Amino acid sequence: MTPNFTRRTAIATGIAALAMPGLLRAETVNRRNASAFVKRDWRDHFDSLGEGCLMADIDSRAVHYWGPDGETYALYPSSVPMTEELTRRGYTEIVRKRVGPDWTPTQSMRERDPTLPAYMPPGPDNPLGTHAMYLSWPAYLVHGTHDTRKIGRQSSSGCIGLYNRHIEELFGMAQVGTQVLLL
Repeated sequence: MTPNFTRRTAIATGIAALAMPGLLRAETVNRRNASAFVKRDWRDHFDSLGEGCLMADIDSRAVHYWGPDGETYALYPSSVPMTEELTRRGYTEIVRKRVGPDWTPTQSMRERDPTLPAYMPPGPDNPLGTHAMYLSWPAYLVHGTHDTRKIGRQSSSGCIGLYNRHIEELFGMAQVGTQVLLL
């Protein structure tokens, strides 16, 4: 390569960055996550669709949902547990759903952060957001969040969090009995 070609390429890249800063930044910042936001096949992870299938890919911070009709598919960015010790992986299912969930932090959460309240009613300060789907594992949920900074990050005490608008959409599609895989 000639020095002129390299310089022209650098200038063109700089101009593109000025014209489309979000596009260039998204390309460089999210490169390691790009494969997560590709449609997946439920057959790679589940034996049947049953009442539907939901897969939370913890490493890529993406939630995939396949409806029982075989046609419905949705993909959402998510928050994931802060540490591997807080992460539970494997198969479970949705056992209960609630609009306007209340929240009672677990004993271990309160030990890690003594400033947490013993109980929090539904509302804008509640970390479970507007909707929650409870899993067969105690204290593990797929829920919304009012704190949008958490999505795409390791920020939970074990749950999978979604933007409130996404959990509302998913809540409307996923039924009690939906199979769940935390991978």
